[in-house]
Amino acid sequence: MFYAYPVKAQQNVVKINFLSLIVKTINVSYERVIDEDNSFQLGVLYTGAKIGDTKLTGFGITPEYRFYLSETEAPNGVYVAPYLRYNNLELKDELSTSEATLTSIGGGLIIGRQWIFKEKVSFDLFIGPSYVSASIKVKSGTTTYDTGVFDGFGLRFGITLGLGF
Repeated sequence: MFYAYPVKAQQNVVKINFLSLIVKTINVSYERVIDEDNSFQLGVLYTGAKIGDTKLTGFGITPEYRFYLSETEAPNGVYVAPYLRYNNLELKDELSTSEATLTSIGGGLIIGRQWIFKEKVSFDLFIGPSYVSASIKVKSGTTTYDTGVFDGFGLRFGITLGLGF
């Protein structure tokens, strides 16, 4: 007797957020399918960005839980995802010897659409509101640092490309 089983999408996807590269940040995510409608994703980032005369270096971590709303099985389709984010960044004023540490924690909710092509290649677009609380601890110098875009309400968005396995 012959049974036809549907082809299942990949259970794991590793992705790179290309928009992060614009600000000299590497943001890599790993998504693991839990069942046909849900997945868990863990993103990590490392930055060497520069804002004005301030050099930022450090890391961040972003866990998120995805609820897929489409008729297709996860990780393919439309989803909503609550997430948390933690960042730990070293700040250095290039015009003086001032240094500080910026720590932030926050979260939000994104809506997105992920496509899986040829059962291997993923393309993911997402956007949503976020809230972040940040604090700065000056280590040395007299420069006054501002938490700026790292504090308050904002918008998280991205475009990722990845491989499923």
